[in-house]
Amino acid sequence: MADFVMPSLGADMESATLVKWHVKPGDAVKRGQIIAEVDTDKGIIDVECFQSGIIERLEIEPGAKIPVGALLAVIQGGEAPVAAPVPAPVTAVMPEPPHIHASPLAKKIAAELHVDLNKLIGHGTGPGGLIDREDVEQAANPASAPPTRVRISPLARRKAEELHIDVTHIQGSGPDGAIEAADIERAATPPKAGDSMRRAIAAAMAKSKREIPHYYLQTHIDMSAMLAWLQAENQKRSIKDRLLPVVPLLKALAKALRDVPQLNGFWIDGQHRVSEAIHLGFAISMKGGGLVAPAIHDVDNKSCDELMADLSDLIPRARSGRLRSSEMTDATITITSLGDLGVETVFGVIYPPQVAIVGLGKIMEQPWAKDGMLGVHPIMTASLAADHRATDGHLGAQFLEALNRHLQAPDQP
Repeated sequence: MADFVMPSLGADMESATLVKWHVKPGDAVKRGQIIAEVDTDKGIIDVECFQSGIIERLEIEPGAKIPVGALLAVIQGGEAPVAAPVPAPVTAVMPEPPHIHASPLAKKIAAELHVDLNKLIGHGTGPGGLIDREDVEQAANPASAPPTRVRISPLARRKAEELHIDVTHIQGSGPDGAIEAADIERAATPPKAGDSMRRAIAAAMAKSKREIPHYYLQTHIDMSAMLAWLQAENQKRSIKDRLLPVVPLLKALAKALRDVPQLNGFWIDGQHRVSEAIHLGFAISMKGGGLVAPAIHDVDNKSCDELMADLSDLIPRARSGRLRSSEMTDATITITSLGDLGVETVFGVIYPPQVAIVGLGKIMEQPWAKDGMLGVHPIMTASLAADHRATDGHLGAQFLEALNRHLQAPDQP
């Protein structure tokens, strides 16, 4: 038997709202199967199962807000969970299951009435969400229990009635969690598209800059060989099958990470954990504002055609808010490119628990000396921001040198 808990779908995530289940008790599930949808600041995410077996019970109803680590379902039997090849962020960054914030009397009555307090996490009506006696008694006998109490000011209640707002779903900002008029006004005026995502990203990046000792390196790379190879390769293909320049760039990055694997991994619990798998987080701007960096899995083991197919599938799904949980959690390093917008150099901020981010700028024609001859070559600036706890400038320089070397020989395996 295994507990299936709400995964952390990013360092900036604290909770999500369950949209729907794709399974019911008694259903057989396989590892990797989509079993639920949750609504996050970054859109609707398809949550995958990491345990094969039979769904014994579902613990959360659609519409409920679920903190990271809360129990979603119980899975029984089947094969044992398969360990991920790396310390997966879905478990690595997940905090301990939330503490049960209940009064002593509520705990006593729960024991007497055999009520599972875990099911009441996030639904307490006491001060600060405290689970009290009435909450337990209602859970034990919902048909006869009094309606849930809502602490709300008279003005806020009047505004809620005027605006037809359900106050049971509003988190109050007043004393002891009381709902005030300002809370009703905020609920009546939803944030603009992208605002909540930007707030979540800002919180994660601020945390990254506070806690991670970044160091930065950059280098200039002659892209003549890569572009010549790409042109020759695309001449063999139909228009719909042609490769974008980012594809050989991704392949070169994966090869460089094989040469310098220390940049491919995580900093977890004060330890540097190198990943054997190479899952590149690919930064994608959203139409409504904000940014996501879903993982392209096993880049080093895929052909250019497979990577092109992955990108063609991933980018529109990301922009429509339809990503899978593994795509949000598995990235071992992030790649950000602003070259298409004319940016020459970009220095990224590391997305924890990763230990590095690579920035790629615009390919520009510049004077370049080669073999004693001066000419005009297509040059790209590549940058690295890395965690000084995990690596140092020497290793970072080795990585950038390896990236340059592989871009000079794009036809090599």
